[in-house]
Amino acid sequence: MQWLELGTVSKLVVFDVEGVLIPKARFLLFEVFSRVGLKKFVKAATYGLLYWIGLLSLNEASSRIFKLLKGFPYSKLLTLLNDLPLMPTVGKVFSELKANGFKIALISSGIPQEGLKMLAERLGADYVSGLEISISEGLLTGEISGDVLEPGGKAFALRRILGEDSASISCVVVADDRNNASLFEGCNLRIAYNPDFLLGFKADYVVKGELEEILPIITGKGGREGSQITRRLLLRKLIHIGGFLIPFACISIIPPAFMALIIFSITLLYLASETLRMLSRELPIISHITQAASERYEYEEYVTAPVFYAFGIIITLLIFPNPLGYTAIAALTLGDGFASLAGKGIKMGRNKLNKSKTLTGSATFFIATFIGSLAFVDPLTAFYASFIGMIVELLPLPINDNLTIHISVGSLLHILHSI
Repeated sequence: MQWLELGTVSKLVVFDVEGVLIPKARFLLFEVFSRVGLKKFVKAATYGLLYWIGLLSLNEASSRIFKLLKGFPYSKLLTLLNDLPLMPTVGKVFSELKANGFKIALISSGIPQEGLKMLAERLGADYVSGLEISISEGLLTGEISGDVLEPGGKAFALRRILGEDSASISCVVVADDRNNASLFEGCNLRIAYNPDFLLGFKADYVVKGELEEILPIITGKGGREGSQITRRLLLRKLIHIGGFLIPFACISIIPPAFMALIIFSITLLYLASETLRMLSRELPIISHITQAASERYEYEEYVTAPVFYAFGIIITLLIFPNPLGYTAIAALTLGDGFASLAGKGIKMGRNKLNKSKTLTGSATFFIATFIGSLAFVDPLTAFYASFIGMIVELLPLPINDNLTIHISVGSLLHILHSI
């Protein structure tokens, strides 16, 4: 394994790469596998999904994915990585950290060592640890190795850089998913960036927004206000809140089952649009709406939130009796939508259990859901719906809250009315 020369280290920031510095899953899945055929693309996506839901280990999923790339030109792999856009504000973050005397490490379980070195030279990082790729006559053999593939392997890579002086080194880690949990154990300051639930729970700080929002936390300079209500966020939340009209359409015009079919058809069209966008193509209108409603850091990746939102509404329309189902939809659309806006605009009462949420947002969720639910149910049922939804929204759960909120509200209301 090759290491860049570090010199004396007193302050170190360790970055995970995919999902933090470059778009999540975009490099291998869309940039590389789009060039090796649809069959291999689908297999690679399946292995990635099996890892994500915990049915494959990282080592096994990665090994299977790279076996599909046997015969792929190594130089092309590196070129595709080098041409991949960085997440917005990455350059600014690295410049500020270097100016404040920090050394920077890049540790990745999905990027080749040579590619990480290229990225390090581009950004001014000091240390890299990535995959070792087996090559024969310039082509990938499909075999990979490296400490970063093993359980706790990233922590081992970190210990290599910290050495015997680890107690005297101020170490910060910035990462986004559970694969980096071992890194959190070896650093003084743990920042989860747009994280999954596990890493968000373990973090000292959770940042959801542009990467530059980590700078005040690390350097201690400037405020920690975080992201504000942007035009894009406002448009996205207006679309989100607009889903409150669906129950009224079902009551007056469209039967719930047929409405579910319409939403499902639109979702399939959206999935096709996002897949084409990742392949540098566009589906008119839908791609433009996605661009207008997504923040810059979101738009570089496959935007999945609308899919969870749509499927949650579909499930609610199909399985819950009304008006309880409509009340659950009110919790998702009005409650969650207004809570997000309030949490961004009025940052008071940080939730220690779920660090990406605020108590202000939770109170707003309760009020908005209660008012909206009165259109369908009595005040007591509206209170139950608001309280249940608020609790679920507060908790750091492993499933996207675009699914959990209204399914939880609908289920518990149904149980209460059955007693």
